[in-house]
Amino acid sequence: MGLPALGLLLAAGLLHTQASPSARSFQLDYEHNCFRKDGAPFRYISGSIHYARIPRPAWRDRLLKMYMSGLSAVQVYIPWNYHETLPGVYDFTGNRDVEAFLDLTAELGLLVILRPGPYICAEWEMGGLPAWLLWKPDIILRTSNPAYLAAVDSWLHVLLPKIKPRLYHQGGNIISVQVENEYGSYYACDHGYLRHLLGSFRALLGSEVLLFTTDSTGAQELRCGTLQGLYATVDFGPGSNVTEAFGAQRRVEPRGPLVNSEYYTGWLDYWGEAHASTSAAWVARGLEDMLQLGASTNMYMFHGGTNFAYWSGADYKGQYKPVTTSYDYDAPLSEAGDPTEKLFAIRTVISKFQPLPAGPMPPATPKYAYGWVALQKYADLLDVLDVLCPSGPIQSQFPLTFEALKQVHGFVVYHTQLPWDVPDPAMLGAPPHSICDRGYVMLQKEYQGTLERDGQTTLHVTGRAGDSLDILMENMGRISFGANTSDFKGLLGNLSLNSRPLSNWLIYPLAIDTTVQQGWPHTALPKSSSGGRVGPAFYTGTFETPGIAWDTFVKFPGWSKGLLWINGFNLGRYWSCRGPQQTLFVPGSVLHAGRPNNITVLELEGAPPTPLLLFLDHPLYNRTLGCSTMATE
Repeated sequence: MGLPALGLLLAAGLLHTQASPSARSFQLDYEHNCFRKDGAPFRYISGSIHYARIPRPAWRDRLLKMYMSGLSAVQVYIPWNYHETLPGVYDFTGNRDVEAFLDLTAELGLLVILRPGPYICAEWEMGGLPAWLLWKPDIILRTSNPAYLAAVDSWLHVLLPKIKPRLYHQGGNIISVQVENEYGSYYACDHGYLRHLLGSFRALLGSEVLLFTTDSTGAQELRCGTLQGLYATVDFGPGSNVTEAFGAQRRVEPRGPLVNSEYYTGWLDYWGEAHASTSAAWVARGLEDMLQLGASTNMYMFHGGTNFAYWSGADYKGQYKPVTTSYDYDAPLSEAGDPTEKLFAIRTVISKFQPLPAGPMPPATPKYAYGWVALQKYADLLDVLDVLCPSGPIQSQFPLTFEALKQVHGFVVYHTQLPWDVPDPAMLGAPPHSICDRGYVMLQKEYQGTLERDGQTTLHVTGRAGDSLDILMENMGRISFGANTSDFKGLLGNLSLNSRPLSNWLIYPLAIDTTVQQGWPHTALPKSSSGGRVGPAFYTGTFETPGIAWDTFVKFPGWSKGLLWINGFNLGRYWSCRGPQQTLFVPGSVLHAGRPNNITVLELEGAPPTPLLLFLDHPLYNRTLGCSTMATE
């Protein structure tokens, strides 16, 4: 047989395979109200997991536990701001290697429902939108605004080509891709924006991939969040009437599979409120009700994880409500990735509808109570501004926002001097809504108290002309849901003294994390610091593990509020006196076995007389204390 003829036969064979039912496909079947995978009716039982909230060495353990729970799929958000850290600067390395995470899901036999945004909510800083979008004047987020769309398209052109080869019909394991996220809950209701996204997703991912939207079950939300060409799904929790909730989906999608894209297994925590919990029996019953209807369901969350560093978002419900560092969510797998009673209740329900994988559930990871560790005060924050802001301060007549300073996370110091003598207590205050989010006030380097967004916004001070006035401003996380995602940080207005505006500011954007990652202050020369315990200051210490590096939880007895780094890794914010969270999760992967572990604490308000940390083998999530009590346990 001549080669050309062989080539024709091969070509015919290839054509034949593409047309045969055995070709890989994942589609909607409007006639039988189901999905079809490779031509056969299919329903998924899925769980949400966020790679950005889990240390990379733990990814496999968490995904394996999800697979062994009987899940056929995982649902994954991609936070834009986690990867495009500055305009045109991308990071897909280490913990941000989303491709490695997706490869692991495929290796473990899990399908993926991908939610690449560009907005994701997720109780994540600014809902996944990069804060640098706010550097652009007059930008209107999540709309057809040209500046916003240009940034979105530029990002999608980087991200989606990484996704395309992983789509199911291309031989990968991604069965569907969500466009935007709960857009119906946003005030703009801009269908032109959704149409633009649909065009971009189709152009970059092709015409075969199943694209969908997710919204809550309200009529207004479903009107504004859905679009012809995107399959509409809904989200609701165990408290909802399943028939009514799916009835809402049917009003916008009369035919096709029933889908709950976010079935809530628990809920998030806010600082200063009780720890949320949802009973295992209640979650299991709602799941069974949906599965009996033949619905496809994704449990949000199946494993919540941790808002390390500055990644926790905030809500605005009449007031600013920042989210805790723990994103345990009362989920079936705990913050540390351990199977709970809820997981086994869910697994029992799943076993009634599809076979479970053979073999045991992997056990909880080992934990270790390393015990008490003594810290020493290293320096007051105001005494190390030269290290934390090496480029020096910016001079400005009036305060500048974090965004104007191009500071994304963390802290900025605003420094000025009292312009006149203040022998009698004068009111230091800010206009409404201009403290974003907390301001720690020092006069002559003495801590005076804290100004707080939607809280106390005035203090009384006395002093002399020329006395130094410093305000350390803290960003507690940008609002991640609802109308107000343009959440500027820092001092948004002038501070005044007895209603007379203060001016002539020196502004120090602090690069604390960069400095700590480079080994400071452990590698620096000791400083002679004041023995005072109040106001923003750094504390350091070390501890050795007994030859192991197991997960642990650290408690802050008598401390107020601040941040913790171990070996340069930012474990997030603690706020012991406000609660409910009392411990921070420390993954074993950040610890060294056999050499000292460096602890750095930035305490913002006041440390205990004897600064100690306590490492436990279990978390404490539900203890809310009064900040003034400095209580210890």
